[in-house]
Amino acid sequence: MSEPADREQLRYAWRALSVVSMASILTALGSSSLNVALPEVVRHFSAGTAAASWMLLSFMLANTVLMVVFGRLADLFGRRALYLCGLATYTGASLLLGFSPGAWWLVGLRVVQAAGGAMLLTNSAAILTDAFPRGHLGRGMGVYIASFSVAQLIGPTLGGFLTHRFGWQWVFWFNVPLGLVCLAWGAVTLRRTSGAGQDRGIDVPGNLLVLVSLGGLLFGLSQAGDRGWTDPVVLTGLAVFAALVPVFAVVERRSPHPVVDVRLFTDRVFTFGLLASFLNTVARMAVVLLVALFYQAVHGEDPVSAGLKVLPLSVAAMIASACAGPLHARMSARAVAALGTVVGTAGLAVLLVFLSADGAYLPVCAALVLLGAGSGMFMPANTTALLDELPPDRVGIVNAMRLMVQNTGVVMSTALALSLVTSPLPAAVRPSVFAGTLSHAHPSEIGRLVAGYRLALGVMTAISLMAVLVSLTGRTTANRLAADRTTVG
Repeated sequence: MSEPADREQLRYAWRALSVVSMASILTALGSSSLNVALPEVVRHFSAGTAAASWMLLSFMLANTVLMVVFGRLADLFGRRALYLCGLATYTGASLLLGFSPGAWWLVGLRVVQAAGGAMLLTNSAAILTDAFPRGHLGRGMGVYIASFSVAQLIGPTLGGFLTHRFGWQWVFWFNVPLGLVCLAWGAVTLRRTSGAGQDRGIDVPGNLLVLVSLGGLLFGLSQAGDRGWTDPVVLTGLAVFAALVPVFAVVERRSPHPVVDVRLFTDRVFTFGLLASFLNTVARMAVVLLVALFYQAVHGEDPVSAGLKVLPLSVAAMIASACAGPLHARMSARAVAALGTVVGTAGLAVLLVFLSADGAYLPVCAALVLLGAGSGMFMPANTTALLDELPPDRVGIVNAMRLMVQNTGVVMSTALALSLVTSPLPAAVRPSVFAGTLSHAHPSEIGRLVAGYRLALGVMTAISLMAVLVSLTGRTTANRLAADRTTVG
């Protein structure tokens, strides 16, 4: 490619990155701001434990189940049209959410919002991979992931401020003007792309199996905190998932247009990368929610103060993501990802030791910085390693697989953490945790809640240690295979 053509490609790549980064901020704000504002919303609707959980989990569940479907549709019909449709859907749902007449109406509209978010997330990294020359992709991915960190940086504090000052509705309404601007800029900037020509088959049985099996798993996990792990509803959801996974593998092997190409899992490096992403997400994604709830429920702080408490995590993640590009110039993407898992695991261990009802905030702050730095290093590096060498017509579906696995980890992290945190408490007391009123309504139960936090953080630390092992194994395997190819060549 000529030098003028290279410059033009880079100019378009950075414009595309501006659209994708704005959309990533939009979607990340929608989730991170609600984490801190949840107690206010729960109190407004007098919501029970189940409704409070599903205000968060309904978005995650729908977003996860729809991710692979939209990834395939993007490969077939073009990413630009689906991306703009996602922006319009997400923005419209954000407007309607502020008018919700009841808790379960809010849950339902979060599902619609999740559909728009799935159209965006499944296309974002794919659009960047198409737009950027390979030598610049690591830097572009670092900026893209940093945009999530910016939203996580702003979201909790902004969500707490808007809720405290103007009302819970503004947690959703402030997305609307940003969404409209992003929609207009995306329509002007993004190039029209063609789909996969005549290859327009959609794996209907595979999509249905994803919906039923993954839906069963996530529903079972989401109910564990309220019903207990031995409840028939929870066990049924887990059993449906376990029974349908082998059926799904057989169906996908025989499908001419598989929703998930199971042959990719014969690549050990790819499998280790995907597993590391899943374990990292399970271990860390509930931390912001848990810490924000802790300072409201145990210390009786308002949403603004609780949002400021989790700010160091997002600042560290933003800085680490922004530095990912220069770091990739000195280390391989898999080495950076492995380093990120180690740093994040250290943060979880510090949080496990020092989080207490009467403990100082400084060690908690240090733990959050380590967690943020670890996540900021891991996510762009692992994404680059997974997508960098793919052919263009497979980027969308593979990225959708990555995001589906990651989103499954988010839901598992949230469901598992909330279940373990509230498990030592009597059932009648658990709603006061979500409402942030435990310290006032049931001060005698604070010790039990702290014990629940230690249990949850202990499990999350153990999972993070598994992620370290998988990341290191994946890096070693990739290096060995590269050395074998060099020897053969």
